Amino acid sequence: MSQTSFDDDLFGEAAAEMAEDVEHHLTAARAELPTAEAVWETDAENVLGVLNGLKSALDVGEAADHLRQAKKWFTLGERADAFDDPEALQDDIEAVEELLSTVEDASEQVGELTATIPALRGDLQDAHETAEDTASTADDGEAAEAEEAE
Repeated sequence: MSQTSFDDDLFGEAAAEMAEDVEHHLTAARAELPTAEAVWETDAENVLGVLNGLKSALDVGEAADHLRQAKKWFTLGERADAFDDPEALQDDIEAVEELLSTVEDASEQVGELTATIPALRGDLQDAHETAEDTASTADDGEAAEAEEAE
């Protein structure tokens, strides 16, 4: 076997392995993303429970790590011109990257709401208690005036 033939065989084998690695890591990244049911269904009894459940459901696990590995192997393979259809692989990578970004953004927004809602609830309770106290005081004042008038 000539050196050129040997190098071509090794390169072909390496290219196939790179493509398999990219596909493997893309599949693993997709598998780490939350399921549609996990972010849609809830058993919570209140809004805070819903938000906490949603925040847990939006956990992406190791999806970002797998995506990074897919991008790394894709970059290497693309520079070596090792892929039959690099555009399709790049489209897949971009789709997973966009979905991961959307899930991470949603998780951040849910986290902000989870921190805000308990304080908002307390402020609303205080406001309504103050309104009730003010109304009660006003009613007591009107009753006292009515007694004096009699």
